[in-house]
Amino acid sequence: MTATEKASVLTEALPYLQRFRGKTFLIKMGGSAMDNPDLVREVMRDIVFLEVSGIKPVIVHGGGKAISAAMKEAGLEAKFIGGFRFTTPEAIEIVEETLHGEINQGLVRTLTDFGAKATSVHGTSVFFADQLMGIDDDGNPADIGRVGKATSCHIEDILYTLGTGGVPVVSPLGRQNGSGHTLNINADLAAAALACALKPAKLVYLSDVPGLMQDPSKPDSLIHSVTRSEATDLLNDGTISGGMIPKVNSALEALAAGVEKVHFIDGREPHTLLLEIFTQSGIGTEIRETR
Repeated sequence: MTATEKASVLTEALPYLQRFRGKTFLIKMGGSAMDNPDLVREVMRDIVFLEVSGIKPVIVHGGGKAISAAMKEAGLEAKFIGGFRFTTPEAIEIVEETLHGEINQGLVRTLTDFGAKATSVHGTSVFFADQLMGIDDDGNPADIGRVGKATSCHIEDILYTLGTGGVPVVSPLGRQNGSGHTLNINADLAAAALACALKPAKLVYLSDVPGLMQDPSKPDSLIHSVTRSEATDLLNDGTISGGMIPKVNSALEALAAGVEKVHFIDGREPHTLLLEIFTQSGIGTEIRETR
């Protein structure tokens, strides 16, 4: 790029920088994007760019493949029921150590390396949850162990961190109402629950899909923008299927709670976060309340 072209890119971003300065963005990191350390570093650097630009990022992360690998090393079988990891009392210790002790701390270190004031936030101080029942292949209720669904979020620590210029990095773990047991919470659902409490300007899902597709087998069928009612229609007619169903349902809940926009973008490609936020065309799918 020439110097003039580089300057043009910066000026294109100007109205977005002005619009979002001081706003909170909740970014959920997951999927294959987290398997590549180089991509993780690129995303963390982009998030630091957001913070330096006056945006207040909050990160909720997953780590499913790392958990499965850690369980295998410990001699435990990874088992899933209805899309949720069957989490025994023995497994929850591995889940907690992997999510918070390894992945969370690693993200904090990377953000710090790029100059951010990052803070690790254990999910059990944020998410209070009830134990979740799963659904087996026959449609019957099934015990899936120490898995939870957030019923409330305590956001004081997150607000304090944001108020002091920090970037909170939150692990998707919850404290069970009543017993105090640690529960494993699906990271998409954890991010949506936190979004309902924080009401950020944007909830961004960084995963391993480009966005919502009219036909997943056709890369050029990406749906760039839909309203909440249009997304509901896509759910009802089967266009949105499989693992995207709970993601989109959680996005719709967040919109109903006051989140301004929800974005689905492919975290496997460099700088997709910046391209989605700071360009007119974007690169993924946005869901908004109305046109």
